[in-house]
Amino acid sequence: MNALDSQVAVVTGAGRGAGEAIARRLAALGAHVLLVARSADQLSQVRERIVKTGGTASVFPCDLTNASAVAEFGKAVAQNHKRCDILVNNAAVGMDGKLLHEVTPEEWDLMFDTNLRGSYLMIRALAPLMIGARSGHIINISSLAGRNPLPKGAAYAASKWGLNGLTYSVAEELREYNIRVSAVAPGSINTDFADHSGRGAASGKDPKRKLQPDDIASVVATLVTQPPQCFISEVLMRPTQKP
Repeated sequence: MNALDSQVAVVTGAGRGAGEAIARRLAALGAHVLLVARSADQLSQVRERIVKTGGTASVFPCDLTNASAVAEFGKAVAQNHKRCDILVNNAAVGMDGKLLHEVTPEEWDLMFDTNLRGSYLMIRALAPLMIGARSGHIINISSLAGRNPLPKGAAYAASKWGLNGLTYSVAEELREYNIRVSAVAPGSINTDFADHSGRGAASGKDPKRKLQPDDIASVVATLVTQPPQCFISEVLMRPTQKP
C-alpha cells in the first residue's frame, strides 16, 4: 500500500519543471493527481508519463488569473472527486531583470495575479473541501527571494514575500480543522524559469549545481507524509554548491 493511496492531490503549474516533478512524485506515492496549468497539451503529456509509470492523473486546463475559472475548477473537484487532500500551489511567473520603476503596471499585475492571487483563489476554491473533511495539506512553493532582497527583481520578490505572509497566516487559520499549511522556498532551480538574478539561462550559472525539479518534489513528498500530529511549516532549499 502506498502512502497516499485514495488521496486526491492538486498541483498547479504542473505542465513542466518542478510542477511536473511534484505531480509525478505524488502519483508514485498513490495519489490521484489533478494537473492544473494553462496548456492542455503540456498537461496531457505529463499525464501520459504518469500513467506509463503506473500512476493516475486528470487534466484540468485553467487560467489561475481568472477567478471564475478557478471557482469552476473547485466545483468540478467537489462534484467529481468529492475531496481534496493535497493542494500544491506551484504556478508562478518570473521576469527578466528590471529595476522596479521599469516594471509596467501590466507586468506587475501578471506577477501578483499568478504568484499570489492565484494561490489565494485556489485555497478559496478547495479549502472548504478540506475543512469538511477536517484534513488536508496545502503547500505553497515560494522562493528564497521571498526572504531576501532581490535587486532587479523587486516585483517577483514582493509577490513571494506576500505568499509567505499568506502561508503563515492561513496555517494559523486552518490548524483548528487539522489542515496543515507549509511553504517551500527554493533557491535557483534548473528549469526554463528565470533564476533569481532575473536573467534566466543567460546568467551563466552552472545548471548542474542548481536545485533540480526532483529535489523540490522530494521535499513535497516528505511534507505530505509526515505523521498527523505534526507538520513542517517552512523549508528553505539551497544548492550545496553555489551555481
